[in-house]
Amino acid sequence: MVPPPRFATVSFDNYITDPGQPSQAEAVEALRGFAGRLGDGADAKGGRRRHWFRRVARPAVDGGPRGIYLDGGYGVGKTHLLASLWHTTPAAPELKAFGTFVELTNLVGALGFQQTVKTLSGHRLLCIDEFELDDPGDTVLVSTLLGKLVEAGVALAATSNTLPGKLGEGRFAAADFLREIQGLSAHFRALRIDGQDYRHRGLPAAPPPYADEIVVQAAHRTPGASLDDFPALLDHLSRVHPSRYGAMCDGVQAVCLTGVAPVPDQSTALRLVVLADRLYDREVPVLASGVPFDRLFSEEMLSGGYRKKYFRAISRLTALARDAKGLAEASYSR
Repeated sequence: MVPPPRFATVSFDNYITDPGQPSQAEAVEALRGFAGRLGDGADAKGGRRRHWFRRVARPAVDGGPRGIYLDGGYGVGKTHLLASLWHTTPAAPELKAFGTFVELTNLVGALGFQQTVKTLSGHRLLCIDEFELDDPGDTVLVSTLLGKLVEAGVALAATSNTLPGKLGEGRFAAADFLREIQGLSAHFRALRIDGQDYRHRGLPAAPPPYADEIVVQAAHRTPGASLDDFPALLDHLSRVHPSRYGAMCDGVQAVCLTGVAPVPDQSTALRLVVLADRLYDREVPVLASGVPFDRLFSEEMLSGGYRKKYFRAISRLTALARDAKGLAEASYSR
């Protein structure tokens, strides 16, 4: 549970703040201070002091919540900042954990609840990216898990497009689980990060979709590239658990897709969102024919409870399409 390849070498120093958005620089300073305070009481190797007869929970880092929550729109650099916090925190890597919200719930599924609590309780920091509550079961599960970890003295950091008190809103009957949601919110101090999507700030428009023959040629000319018909890919995703999408992407140097079309339903759309996130984490360019990526999701989807996920996926796929432009140009030149 470490930051993905795209964020393996990021730091607070190489986070480029927007001068017109002071909340970005303020967030950097707040996170630097948070990381520094997590080092208090560490032993010489970066771990925590050992107590022979009892576990002593560490106090809240600032006298308040023992977590920090980065709230903002897609593309303002929240994951960059979260990974920078992980890298900067003065503790050994095995005492820090980084993963998406989905990966955290998958960990509970793999280890069981009690073993997950036992495994993570020895950590100084747990970073949770893309914090979302999509169903009541996850709400109760994560609320209980984080409560146990906070009791054990684990510091928390999370990113989301939704303030912690509003998690689950528009997706299920959040009012019925208000106590759990409020309990989650109490663990965090929220930091708002404003700004435009950095993936497209000042950059030329994303390349339009290419002809099928260009995509096929590029796939055959690029070592390690995959080549799939888009509907066939969606069908395959329905038969693979989303927790395996990352492993499915490992070793793939480029993704080439023919016949991209609007996704037919919300379940399919959410699976595609997870795939887009894993491809973005691994910096895998995506070359496609068919409709542009901003037409993948219907107007109903883009105005519903999962709209922020869909906009994030469009932003990330568009950035990966821009990265793939050179593959198409190489095919044109032949």
